Amino acid sequence: MPPTEPTPARPSIPRVDFDLDGLGADKEKCLDFYRKVGVHEDMLVPLAEHHDGPHSYYVLFDRTATWGHPGMPQVLAVHLQRDHEKQTFSFERNQLPLPALAQSWLVHRGCPHDAIGLDPKLGPPPADAATRALEQRLVGDGDHYAMGYSYTSDDPDDMVIVVVLRALDEHATSPFRVVVDEVDTETWTHTLREGGFGTVGEALQWCDDRLTGEAGPLPPVRPADAVSRPTGVARAHVARPSGRSR
Repeated sequence: MPPTEPTPARPSIPRVDFDLDGLGADKEKCLDFYRKVGVHEDMLVPLAEHHDGPHSYYVLFDRTATWGHPGMPQVLAVHLQRDHEKQTFSFERNQLPLPALAQSWLVHRGCPHDAIGLDPKLGPPPADAATRALEQRLVGDGDHYAMGYSYTSDDPDDMVIVVVLRALDEHATSPFRVVVDEVDTETWTHTLREGGFGTVGEALQWCDDRLTGEAGPLPPVRPADAVSRPTGVARAHVARPSGRSR
C-alpha cells in the first residue's frame, strides 16, 4: 500500500487575551465586563488588536452570535483601560456589523488609525480596490454617521450584511446610506458597496428586498439637496424589515 501524504494541519484560531490578571474593579464593573465580554472569551477571535500602554483596543469576531437572535451583529469592539497603580480597569464595548465600523469606533476612542489593521489570515480578504477604498473611508469617517439598522446573514448560500447609516451632517451627500457586504464562498473574498437614499424608509425597504433576493442595484450616492424629504424624517420611527431567519 503506497504511503499517504500527511494532511496539512489547520492553522489554530488565535485566542484573545485581555491581560487583566491582578486587576479588579468595583463589583458591578466586573460583572458588567463578564456579562458583556468575558462570558464568551473563548469564542472571541481577535481580528485586530493594538496595545498602547494602559490602553488596549480589540476588533473581535463573536462566534456565539450566530446562535443568537437572527441578524444580530457578529463583531465586537472593545476598548480596555488599565490602571496598574490602583489595580483596576475600565472598559467600553460596542457590537457592530462590520469590522470597518468596529475599527472606526476604536479610532475615535484614541486608537491610531494605522495600528488596528485586520489580520489578513482571518476572514475573507477584499475582492477589489473599491472594497478596500470603502473600508478605509468607513474606518476614517465612521463617526460621521449613526447606525440605525443592520442584519447579518451567515447563510452559506448567501452570506451578506446590510447596514443602514444616517449622515449626522444634514448637508452630507445622500442623508441615508446602505452599506452591503457580500461574501463569495467560492473565491473566499468579500465585496463592500454603498448606495444613497433620500429617506430611511427607502433604505430599509432596499435592505428587506436584498435579504429576500428581490433588490435591484444600489442607487448611487447623491447630493442631499437633490432629495425631497419631510422635516424630521431622520428621527421618525420606521418598522425594521423582517429579514430572513437562519
